[in-house]
Amino acid sequence: MSAPETTTRAAPDSTGLTVRLESFVGPLDLLLHLCRTNEMDLSRLSLRTITDQYLSHLEAVRFQDLEVAGSFMVMAATLIYLKSKLLLPANPDDPEEALDEEGELLKRELEERLREYARVKALGTWLAERESEQSLIFGRTTAELPPPEDIPLEDLSVHLLQRAMQRLIEDQKRSRPRQIEANPLSVLERMTEIMDLLRSTWSLLFSSVAGAERVRAEWVVTLLALLELVRLGQARARQAELFGEIVIERHAVSVREPAPLAEGEADSDEPRPVDSVATAAPAEEPSPEQGESPDA
Repeated sequence: MSAPETTTRAAPDSTGLTVRLESFVGPLDLLLHLCRTNEMDLSRLSLRTITDQYLSHLEAVRFQDLEVAGSFMVMAATLIYLKSKLLLPANPDDPEEALDEEGELLKRELEERLREYARVKALGTWLAERESEQSLIFGRTTAELPPPEDIPLEDLSVHLLQRAMQRLIEDQKRSRPRQIEANPLSVLERMTEIMDLLRSTWSLLFSSVAGAERVRAEWVVTLLALLELVRLGQARARQAELFGEIVIERHAVSVREPAPLAEGEADSDEPRPVDSVATAAPAEEPSPEQGESPDA
């Protein structure tokens, strides 16, 4: 007589099964949790008591889901078979009926199924947590790049090709070895430089200000200076296409120069609001009456 093969598919949560043992009273999920955390020895559980309660539960509950009911019936059949082996006296002359071999094998099989159910339940909890975390994450959608345009080659000359090749070579030049500067450029200085350039022209390219050598520090300082000028309303920035050139434009309102740094602020890289700096008023000349001495 062999035990029926089963797969752990039952859902004890949905049936409300409560296991009552000498050392434990509670739902089957809690029993599995205690066994998994080694707070209870799974090998010492009374399978007879669990089997009786299992069968009583099957008789009392009217299953609406045939899949859940079938899983319970298969597990109950396994428990009944194991209980019959425990109740019948063992025949030492017949090794097939010896409980110490086949009974222990079935008991270990049942314990392994319970452990497998506990592992599956833990994975389900982990997946539910990941789903909850994923619902709070909003990633940036992938931008669709415009399709490459077909450039007619009939109207192109050798001079245009030579200039394009020269520009490509200059862009791909390796930057020189890193040099540590004694006084690195600050954001405020780059803001002043941009505003000085905008006084002579209405617009300029970001790459012309950041430098052709593509030094990372220069580009970062230039970008921070541009963002600060845009925030203060002193300049505007626009980009016609994705990954295209950034055009810096002068704002319509007049721009005042940033005030010189005060004493003790020479080493600070923090940008100062350009539009909030007041221009120093010229000193008033003394009147003739004030300039005369009382003795005159």
